[in-house]
Amino acid sequence: MWNYTDKVMDHYRNPRNVGAIEDADAVGEAGSLSCGDMLKLYLKVDKNGIITDAKFQTFGCGSAVASSSILTEMVIGKHIDEARKITNKQIVDALGGLPPEKMHCSVMGHEALEAAIANYYNEEITIKPDDEIVCNCFNITKSFLENEIKNNNLKTVEDVINYTKAGGACGRCQGKIKEILENVNTPVKKEEKLTKTQQIIKINNIIEKYISPELRKDGGDIELVDVEDNKIKVRLSGRCQACNRSQLTLTHFVEAMLKEHIDENIEIIQV
Repeated sequence: MWNYTDKVMDHYRNPRNVGAIEDADAVGEAGSLSCGDMLKLYLKVDKNGIITDAKFQTFGCGSAVASSSILTEMVIGKHIDEARKITNKQIVDALGGLPPEKMHCSVMGHEALEAAIANYYNEEITIKPDDEIVCNCFNITKSFLENEIKNNNLKTVEDVINYTKAGGACGRCQGKIKEILENVNTPVKKEEKLTKTQQIIKINNIIEKYISPELRKDGGDIELVDVEDNKIKVRLSGRCQACNRSQLTLTHFVEAMLKEHIDENIEIIQV
């Protein structure tokens, strides 16, 4: 048996705001009958963007009912943009916690809220062409799993199953879920700062490969004079030196090229 808080039991036994709003300004759905949990959320929004009423219909366990019930209480009175910031963790916290195996109920509430707000703003929620369906049993995408892993600090396949149900049916996708977990949770190695010598070599390579060939086409050229942190001192020569558009060449071409290939904070100084 799972241990439920008094708050969960109260919202399960006495759910608030059950039902539908016939003239709702926003409607959102999450889950599906085939996976055993489904939630439909209705919102009424006034001309100032304040949610004045919220109701829900759900098919699911007691945790799904409790999560849906408390979610309606959380959004009523809030501006719709403020409601958009509510996370599934806040739903769980408002209930005083949920058993690990029931965390997906709070995620379903958050999904329904996102869908309702998207409906209010006429935003279309679609799976991107380059996204990947990881769990075919529950139609769960790679990007969704990555977000849930990051937002909820998930560490194991069991955590992912508890929060999203992905991998909890046939289990065939558990290897892929493990791979996604490892990729998301692997710390990004911080790039070491280049020494001045390394900076000079790298900048000269960019100048010789990309910048000088273009300037030479018009009878000009450029020379690296010095490097001080992100300040790059250069000297124009040939026709570029006397050109009245030399400053535009430096900022719109030379500086832009070095920013693209080396560092966005680079500043070009003509000497």
